[in-house]
Amino acid sequence: MWKDKFLGYTIILASGSPRRKQFFEDMGLQFEIRLKEVDEVYPQELKASEISDYLAELKANALKDSLTANEILITSDTVVWHKGVSLAKPADSKEAFEMLKALSNGWHQVITSVSFTTNSSQKTVNHTTKVKFKELTDDEIQYYVRNFRPYDKAGGYGIQEWIGLIGIEEIQGSYTNVVGLPTQLVYKTLMDMVG
Repeated sequence: MWKDKFLGYTIILASGSPRRKQFFEDMGLQFEIRLKEVDEVYPQELKASEISDYLAELKANALKDSLTANEILITSDTVVWHKGVSLAKPADSKEAFEMLKALSNGWHQVITSVSFTTNSSQKTVNHTTKVKFKELTDDEIQYYVRNFRPYDKAGGYGIQEWIGLIGIEEIQGSYTNVVGLPTQLVYKTLMDMVG
């Protein structure tokens, strides 16, 4: 049984995201949540996956010293990369509107990095999904921002919400990655670690 491989290990998810927590539950993994506030600042010269890799490791390093043997700490970060710019979580409705207006009628990349940290090692992996929005009307964007308040989401949207259902024409890559966690890659990396 695949679950037997995890006997003797404790998986720790360092994320306050309800979506990531749900994915871990849906994958049938036993885990605990451990949180520590981290100032998510990165060197400005970093680009695309370099940003999400850096932030996933930054979150891990904040908790690394507390790890005991056989604990596997999982941290992650998602970046929306568009025309050479990282679109972080919008500060307010104006910024959310502007982000979605920029993403409208074109492709962007959603990159999630995941760090797997033990008291003796660290491995970081990432996945990139390409996403294409239809041409969104101002009315559609305003409706979404007003009703869904996507201020906790990189790029100002959740693919699983109304705007994703009506606005996304095509995706290339992992769907769960756009929601916030490349689940297949997480499962594979964990299985490789516990051997």
